[in-house]
Amino acid sequence: MDAKGRNFTRFVERQKRYEAQHDTRAAGKQHEKGKLTAWERIQILFDEDTFEQIDTFVTPLSAESGFGKVQQTYGDGVIIGHGLIRGRLTFAYAQDFTVMGGSLGSVHAAKIMKIQDMALKMGAPMIGLIDSGGARIQEGVASLAGYAGIFYRNVQSSGVIPQISVILGPAAGGAVYSPSITDFVFMTNKTSYMFVTGPNVVKEVLNEDVTFNDLGGAEVHSKKSGVAQMVYEDEENTLLGVRQLLSYLPSNNMENPPEVELSEDDTKEVDEKLRDIVPDDPNKPYDVKDVINLIVDKRSFFEISAYYAQNLVIGFARLNGKVIGIIANQPKILAGTLDINSSTKGARFIRFCDAFNIPLLILEDVPGFLPGIDQEHNGIIRHGAKMLYAFADATVPRITVILRKSYGGAYCVMNSKNLGGDFNFAWPTAEIAVMGPEGAVAILFRKELEETDDPVTLRKELATRYRNEIANPYVADERGFIDEVIDPSLTRKLLIRAFEALENKFVNNTARKHGNIPL
Repeated sequence: MDAKGRNFTRFVERQKRYEAQHDTRAAGKQHEKGKLTAWERIQILFDEDTFEQIDTFVTPLSAESGFGKVQQTYGDGVIIGHGLIRGRLTFAYAQDFTVMGGSLGSVHAAKIMKIQDMALKMGAPMIGLIDSGGARIQEGVASLAGYAGIFYRNVQSSGVIPQISVILGPAAGGAVYSPSITDFVFMTNKTSYMFVTGPNVVKEVLNEDVTFNDLGGAEVHSKKSGVAQMVYEDEENTLLGVRQLLSYLPSNNMENPPEVELSEDDTKEVDEKLRDIVPDDPNKPYDVKDVINLIVDKRSFFEISAYYAQNLVIGFARLNGKVIGIIANQPKILAGTLDINSSTKGARFIRFCDAFNIPLLILEDVPGFLPGIDQEHNGIIRHGAKMLYAFADATVPRITVILRKSYGGAYCVMNSKNLGGDFNFAWPTAEIAVMGPEGAVAILFRKELEETDDPVTLRKELATRYRNEIANPYVADERGFIDEVIDPSLTRKLLIRAFEALENKFVNNTARKHGNIPL
């Protein structure tokens, strides 16, 4: 056999060896755990027959010690490459748990770093499908250096290309910090976990028994820690959720978000339901998501962090086919007050939208910051300032609609006119003041309330007067602190025109290396 024949034979043999690594037995182990294989995940995530793998046949460094031998396999436990998602170029890596537990060695890390560098150079989104037992112990510090290189590239890409982490198995120790730097973290319920130290270490150090799920499962990170923005019940829907999110995002910070054509059914600009959506009783809650869905294009609202800090609703939507980011107080949770968690949640979302040219719509109904010892001692001042800073620093178009309450410092923070809001509107139901009527009356008329025989009736009368004379939106309108009191039924129509007017907005910021957000 000549050299050409020998080379082709070797080519075929390598292909067979690689395919053998992904046999049905290996796949079966994943399926028994309710998980897909790395290749199955890629096939769901990318448009059919568009994914191109690179570095297929690289092999791990040979390492053998008293702590075990590195398994010599092609690909070193991670698949990297590029393809199309909804027709747009996207780069990805998928860790393969069936090969050395998806552990990260130096070659494994080098592959991930290579695809990160390519995504940044090409200005395309970067997606990590994470399913790994963590650092490869046999390789020692080389494995840790690999993690550091990945983190560095995450930071260099931040605000330049969208980065999405999809946790589809374990992510432990240093492995959790790459996802936490990226823009969005997806998890699957019952099969994905994130923690700095696992249950065994917790047991050994603190003598506490805890399960994987209770320590770092999807429910923990979507409801309590806020680390995961999106959670689905199975991997297929998780990956389809990633595809849906990408449909709202530009490929990089130099592009605008993708637009869609509207059908005739989606062009209704006047909705009289909005006139009655805010209750007559100022203390009665309503669901701000109903307001959102009546304003934006039908079925276009895509909520982010739906289970965390639910007193603030954030997400992407389309208005007349164009992508916007929405920040809305939720009156049905904690009366829509801002607290530590909601402030941080809002600030991070604002920063993302500003980095990727996504205009912001703020729907405001906020009685203030959540009071209490716990909030003060845990830094509500510092955390609330994050949201204030994020709004003031944002240069994308920003429009606020005050639906009902807008009191005190929270009025300032929620993209007020003097914080740089471009257009600030109010519904006739709006109440804009230093504090709510009841609190103001208790201070201003303390003596009168102490002396009267019927303080309840007097307090009610004075509160009504305060609403009518001081807190009504026409005072703010006449002094120029809002641009217009609008008919709620015309909100969509007016917002479309306002955002169109702001399409060429340009802000020439003061030259600086960067500001110092109160972290």
